[in-house]
Order: sequence, then C-alpha cells, then structure tokens
Amino acid sequence: MALFDLPLSQLRDYRLDRPEPSGFDEFWDGTLATARRLALPPKLHEVRTPLSGITTYDVTFTGYAGQPIRAWLNRPSGVPGPLPVAVEFIGYGGGRGLPIDWLTWASAGYAHLVMDTRGQGGSWRAGDTPDPDEHGAGPSTPGFVTRGVLSPETFYYRRLVTDAVRAVETAAELPGVDASRLVVTGKSQGGALALAAGGLAPDRVSAVVSGVPFLCDIRRAVTITDSNPYHEVVRFLRANPTAAERTLGTLDHVDAVHFARRITAPAILSAALMDDVCPPSGVFAAYHAIPGDNKHIEVYEWDGHEGGRSYFDVTALEFVDDRLS
Repeated sequence: MALFDLPLSQLRDYRLDRPEPSGFDEFWDGTLATARRLALPPKLHEVRTPLSGITTYDVTFTGYAGQPIRAWLNRPSGVPGPLPVAVEFIGYGGGRGLPIDWLTWASAGYAHLVMDTRGQGGSWRAGDTPDPDEHGAGPSTPGFVTRGVLSPETFYYRRLVTDAVRAVETAAELPGVDASRLVVTGKSQGGALALAAGGLAPDRVSAVVSGVPFLCDIRRAVTITDSNPYHEVVRFLRANPTAAERTLGTLDHVDAVHFARRITAPAILSAALMDDVCPPSGVFAAYHAIPGDNKHIEVYEWDGHEGGRSYFDVTALEFVDDRLS
C-alpha cells in the first residue's frame, strides 16, 4: 500500500475537532457500574505447559453484564512478587490462543494477563469466550464492527470495551501483582481497547501502550480506506442507507479519540504511514487528544498495519520500564 493519508507534516498537527456524543460519560459510567455490580471473584487455576520459565493460569473473570470472560495469566516462574502487571488486548478476529503465544511481557518480568475477545477467534488465533448477549441481534455485515450498531446500547463494542475495563480491574486485584504498576497494551483492535481502558479506568492504569490503534476518528477512516474492518461499515451503509446517522452516532460512542482525552497515564502509540487498515490520521488524532506531555508516538514511514513489529515492542518496553521504575 502506497502513502494514501495526509503527509507526515500535516499528520503531526492533525486533531479531531468533532465533539464527543452528548451523555458520553453517563453512558459509560452506567455501563461500567452495572458490570461492577454483577461482578464475581475471578477464578484461576494453574495449567501445565512446556514453558519451564513461565507459570500459566487459566483465568475466568466477569465482564459486561457479569458475563464470563477467559484470559491467560503468564508470570515468570520463581520470581518473587509483587510484580508489575501488563493487561493485553487482542487484534480484530483473534482470540487468546495458547500461553506460548504470549511470552514478551512475562519474559520482561511482568505478570501478563491476556484477555480473550468475546465472540472472536475464528480468523487467525483461536478464542474461548462466546458473545452470548442477545442484544447483538439485528442486521450486520460479516465481522464485528456493525454488530448491534443501530444503537449504542446494543453495540458489540459496548460489551468489549466493558470487558477490557473489567480485565484491568481484575488484574489489579490478582495475588502477587503490584497494582500501582499496571500497563494496558495491544495493537490494532487491542490498541483501541488499551486507549479505552486507559481512559475509562485512569485511576488503575499506570502506562498505556497502543500500537496502530483501531477505532480512531472512525468517521474519517470509513471514507479514506477500502480495507476491512472499516469497510464493513461502508458495506453495511450501502445496504442500509437510511441508517447512516444512527450507525455513525453509535460508532462515536467507541471512538478511541474520546477515550484518549481521559487518559492520565504516560502513553506510547505507533502509527504506520502505509497502514490502510488503521489510517495514521486517526492514530495522530488519538495521540494529540491525550492530555499533557508524557506521551510519545513512534512513526514507521515504510510500514503497513504491522506498525513497527518487534521494533515497536522494544521501544514500548523501554518506555514503560523507564516510567514505572
């Protein structure tokens, strides 16, 4: 994919000037209050793996509306706690897979909670958590970004964002962790959830790592790329043209730029200038929305949606370690 978005000189000044939806805080406060009221203590049991240096637990916690969500907890074996903890969210279509898929943060000395993604896991990494909510019914294109999109109350991402916040709250209460050093991290959809969790649970989150985040400046993104998942919205609106404003209004409730405005922790983001999946203008809009100066954005001029790959992982770990030490 060649360069298609704004030139870098303009991206460095690009901001979202559209206001957030009316009642945004009330919507999320009410949703999270219900999830917390229905929450149950997490269940953990140790699982055997071939990883001699990592101890793994299969975790079940309650997310949206008290519904069960699976996760892996990896921690370095034999390392005394309390450990800093990283909560990781997964990219679009993927599930939690196997414990061996998640070694970076535990290898760096963190307890690492990897949240499964409800209803996903059929594209590139398996998942174990269904999306049982009846409010997901109604017309949608294949995928997740238009599931229940005719109302913020029924929208799929209302449930997923709530799961992400509850994962943070669960991680902070796990035995052997230092809740004052809690990182949220992810790429693409996972990067959007990291921004959401950082904004909705600012008192819990100590650092935010968001690689090429999805769901940023959504109204612009659906008009400048033909790639999925954003193109799912275009296909849905072709079939349902009279539902355009309702659809876009629902998507406004999960635009990660609005969550970013509420982040108080240090944050590092990555943007890739040839990324037609999560356009760089949206990433810069989210970056600029984060208050203060304790933030950084890594720009990869020649990358697409891989967004820096392991180069960004190394930089992000160094950024976080420097601020949590």
